Amino acid sequence: MLTRRRGRIWGQLLWMWVFNTTHLCVYFIGYRSAEILQNVLGERFTGWLMSNGYQVYRQFQRRLRCWAHLLRKAQGLEDSLNAEARGFGQYIHQLFDELMGAIYAARAGPGDEDLSERYGQRLDAFRALCERHRDSRHGKTRALAREFLNDWEAIWVVLKHPYLPLTNNEAERALRHWVIIRRLMQGTRTPEGTRGVALLASVIETCRRRRALPWPYLASVLAERRKGNPVSPLPAVAGG
Repeated sequence: MLTRRRGRIWGQLLWMWVFNTTHLCVYFIGYRSAEILQNVLGERFTGWLMSNGYQVYRQFQRRLRCWAHLLRKAQGLEDSLNAEARGFGQYIHQLFDELMGAIYAARAGPGDEDLSERYGQRLDAFRALCERHRDSRHGKTRALAREFLNDWEAIWVVLKHPYLPLTNNEAERALRHWVIIRRLMQGTRTPEGTRGVALLASVIETCRRRRALPWPYLASVLAERRKGNPVSPLPAVAGG
């Protein structure tokens, strides 16, 4: 999973990115561009990438769209005074509620049930609705309809594999504390400071994911480096 938040570093508008798996969490601070993805994941990435709708993610074929982001946009349409937008938002909310119920039921079942065929006609009807709204005069209705059409496979692939996550909330939570820290410290002032924050965040959050205390590990790294010794490996996964 990945997500990002923007902030100012010595007057520059930069983004804090987080890439996290079950036992690893890596932070980068840089520009909002495809270069970050290429540097971190490269061309050999074969896992599932959970993200929001930023278009640079579309280069990855095994991609998941965060349903929470889409639901927030649907809620915005539901709250609109525009009748077309309100109806479209309500339809999306009802569809997602129905599909989430089916996914949770499938997860509780004995195997990996493929829900895509069962809900094929339902999705065909929704796709037709998106096609009708793709040129809507209401800007946010038009934008959301096109977002669904552009990311169709990434949004609904979870129906084929119900065990996959529905949101990137885990990555969002991994950013929360560091966004607060950035506000308290008013950003960094040098490239070295920026890199130091990203490295410390990566080490601390990775240790936590592995159920290891980060502070003894960091103390041992400092002690060994003062002696001229190499950096110790990160703590192993607890119970692994």
